[in-house]
Amino acid sequence: MSTLTDQEFRVKSDEALEGARKALLPLADDNEFEVEFQNGVLHVVFEEPRESKFVVSPQAPVRQIWVSAMSRSFKLTWDADRQLFALNGESLPDLLTRLSNDFLVS
Repeated sequence: MSTLTDQEFRVKSDEALEGARKALLPLADDNEFEVEFQNGVLHVVFEEPRESKFVVSPQAPVRQIWVSAMSRSFKLTWDADRQLFALNGESLPDLLTRLSNDFLVS
């Protein structure tokens, strides 16, 4: 379980989502999809190869960042040693990049 306070979680999750947005921009530019960070939620919006949306949202009660993508849910927790949100060692930007690439070739 995370040791982040409510305030720390809000700050770190916003930073993580903004960092993930920036990390995805080159891939989005190359593959013509949108990456939008609004109202504390990150949306990755595809028109090709078919319309789809990934939703990345902080879940304060459980101190996790949840990713809904390709009919699946991914729940990332705070890794205090690495100072980032991760799932099985994979950081949020890496997870989103992998999922985006997987979607684009599907």
